[in-house]
This record gives sequence, C-alpha cells and structure tokens, in this order.
Amino acid sequence: MSKQESLIIGRQPLIEALRSGRAIDKILVQKNANGEVMSAIRALSNEYKVPMQMVPAEKLNYMTKANHQGVIALAALVEYKDLETVLDEVQAKGEVPLFVMLDGITDVRNIGAIARSAHCCGSQALIIPDKGVGALNEEAMKSSAGALEHMNIIRVNSLLKAVDTLHEHGILVFTSDMKADKKVFDLPLTEACCIIMGNEEKGVQPYLAKAADEYFTIPMVTKFDSFNVSVATGIILYEAMKNRM
Repeated sequence: MSKQESLIIGRQPLIEALRSGRAIDKILVQKNANGEVMSAIRALSNEYKVPMQMVPAEKLNYMTKANHQGVIALAALVEYKDLETVLDEVQAKGEVPLFVMLDGITDVRNIGAIARSAHCCGSQALIIPDKGVGALNEEAMKSSAGALEHMNIIRVNSLLKAVDTLHEHGILVFTSDMKADKKVFDLPLTEACCIIMGNEEKGVQPYLAKAADEYFTIPMVTKFDSFNVSVATGIILYEAMKNRM
C-alpha cells in the first residue's frame, strides 16, 4: 500500500469508511473544523474507538493536495480486535494465553521485531494503546516479516483497564523492574500471562507497573545498560515457549 493509498481523504469518504468497519489507525482533524458532518465523524470515532487528533491545516495540506475538507484518516494495515473477544477465542481453542502489552514503545522497528518474536514463540496477541505507541505502518510490517498480519492486534484506550480485564480472566501480568529479586526464568510462564514491555528510557509507567502481579529482571553477565526492548521481549517469550514445550 502506498502512502497515498493509505489515506482516507475528506469527510464523507471517512464516514463511509467508518460505517463499513474499515480499520483506521488515526483521524487527523483540522483545528476549528466544525459542522454537522464533523459532529457525525466525532461520534463515529468514539463508537469505533478510533483516536482523533487535532492538527493545523498546514499538516493536512502537506499530506495531500486534494480537497481534504479538514479531515484525513490513516487506514490501518492490520485489523484491530477487541480484548474480550480475543480472550474468549484463545480460551475456546484450549490455549494458554501468552500476551504482550506495549507501553510507550514508539520505534516501529522495535514493534515489528517484537511482533515477529511473539508470533514465533506462540504469543497469541499484542496489546497496544490508542495513543503513545508507534504506528503499525509499512516499516513496522516489514520489520515483523509479516508477523503482524498473523497475530491478534488489540488496541485499547486504557492499558490499566486492559490489565483489569486480564485479571478478571485469571491472567497474570508480569513486568520488569531493575530492583526485582526474581529472575525471568523464575516466573510461572506456563500459566496464562501477559508481559508488559515499556519504553527503553522510561520503562513501564509506574501506575501500570503497580498493577502487575510479578516483577522480574533479565540477568546479564556485564553491567552494561540493558537489552534492547525487542531483544528483551524475545528472551522472555523464548523462556515462556521453552517452559511450555
């Protein structure tokens, strides 16, 4: 899909795309855009849980020379799914959930690499927030070697609420902490679980980390900084796969 083909330009084309159930990453709306049609777009974006961002007209003009009418949407390259639906599907298959949640990871190449490792190690789903994470664009798809097309991608408006939902379904939540006593190979990874992976600089947000059931570290021989987030995810998921096999 080319850059131009991935754009949905204009108010009515966007309304039709939303009503048809087409997957959309984000809607960009010109500041001060108003009217009945814009109200309908806002209502549909809430109904279908598509993030909306207010931007200056210059940004929209840069993206296309067409008459955008103050709105451009970025069509998604993957289909986003509902958390409850995926949980029911996984458990109906008799599989033990192994999910990955991404918090604040903006490098799309890391996201692609994480998806690739997740798919190879048997993880059924990737949970991402609707804001503050890199777009699942062409570069992410390429980095994942196509794995993003084969996984359940769950987009939520609150990672904390998603953790609550996981707990309601009996799923343990793990995240790393440099001060943790437990090592990754001490985790009960054969149990239904979700691993939260955070931004390399800031880590998992404190309020989200606080909701986790277990904290762990990945031991290293040297005292170097840390593993790259996609490498760290691969290590954790491989450990889970090894235990489950």
